[in-house]
Amino acid sequence: MGKKKKKTPSNMIAQNKKARHDYSLETEYEAGLVLQGWEVKSIRAGKAQIREAYVQLQNGEAFLYGATITPLLSASTHVSPTQQRSRKLLLHAYELARLVGAVERKGYTIVPLSLYWKNSHVKCKIALAKGKQLFDKRASEKEKDWNRDKARLAKMT
Repeated sequence: MGKKKKKTPSNMIAQNKKARHDYSLETEYEAGLVLQGWEVKSIRAGKAQIREAYVQLQNGEAFLYGATITPLLSASTHVSPTQQRSRKLLLHAYELARLVGAVERKGYTIVPLSLYWKNSHVKCKIALAKGKQLFDKRASEKEKDWNRDKARLAKMT
């Protein structure tokens, strides 16, 4: 009869849903993360969070701050793990130049959107963003509600 589809495991590790609410997002970039061994093991166990994380540029390099990776109890004994250390983001030079220009000249900020697996590497999706004012948040909320109502009405007819 019909073939059953195999359930593919999700490659998503952590998402920052609050960023999409608080910021209007412009350009998105994919960055690699420099991690230690215990961090990769903890991420595989699902112990990562980027809700309070942010990206800063220093000396022409990008760093992820505030991302919490909780160490496993079975972490190596010769390493002293810290949950919230700064982690370097790996980007191409031209991407870094664009980010530096946008942050310094145009007043943008860089927010992490998600952590995910790509093959065997951990990637971080970051975006250039501008902060929303309260009235912007209300307008986007009304638009989202209206789109939901439109879809509901179209479904009924």
